[in-house]
Amino acid sequence: MISAKVLSYFKSVFAVTIIAFGLSACSAQAEHHGNKKDIVQIAASNPDFSTLVAAVKAAGLVETLQGPGPFTVFAPTNEAFAKLPAGTVEALLQPENKDKLIAILTYHVVPGKVMAADVVGLSEAPTVQGSTIAIDTSNGVMVDNANVVATDIEASNGVIHVIDNVIIPQ
Repeated sequence: MISAKVLSYFKSVFAVTIIAFGLSACSAQAEHHGNKKDIVQIAASNPDFSTLVAAVKAAGLVETLQGPGPFTVFAPTNEAFAKLPAGTVEALLQPENKDKLIAILTYHVVPGKVMAADVVGLSEAPTVQGSTIAIDTSNGVMVDNANVVATDIEASNGVIHVIDNVIIPQ
């Protein structure tokens, strides 16, 4: 009999594989047609990033993340947002919490285009928010407390790496 923990792990791995495949397909299709999408367009084209896209809109960061960049975005999935305590996402989307939401979202963005091959050589990286994220490559790649589960999804203005947790600045 398979334990609930093992089953949950396999479901997570399967979901991440599907997300990565979908994002890669979106990116490859856009490149094939010569109109590579920007970071926001790629995220918006995948339903697994609907919470992230809603947060980017609520924070007023759409135009910024559609700008020339380049940006490296460590993008949490809906499943990552669901791991936050109940009511957290809803509270962050309220207008009175816009500054906090901006701080959290910009903590997921590193200036420049940092591909997976570059991340492996780093132990930390400065974020647009102003703090530094820790990078650990000793067992896969972790950014703070999040595992990087898909890499190098190229956009016209940078790159997206998918993570399995929302990272919060100190």
